[in-house]
Amino acid sequence: MIQVRKKERETGESLIRRFSRRVQQSGVLRRARKTRFHRAEPSRIKRREEALYKVKIRKVINRLKKLGKFDEEALREIKKKM
Repeated sequence: MIQVRKKERETGESLIRRFSRRVQQSGVLRRARKTRFHRAEPSRIKRREEALYKVKIRKVINRLKKLGKFDEEALREIKKKM
């Protein structure tokens, strides 16, 4: 955390200018902006589980499409089971 104390006979403007300069030099804002929208990547295990889930659902959907029984309700049923 950056702290700047007012010196004797220092104006408010110069205090703010000095604070701004210290913040820029420390790189706090640069780091904050860099990580603002960063999302952590899911772990390898989680990515694998998601991929396997998608494969299973795709397999069931394709089977139902071939039988002509696929619709929105069937999709909800599939997702409930898995």
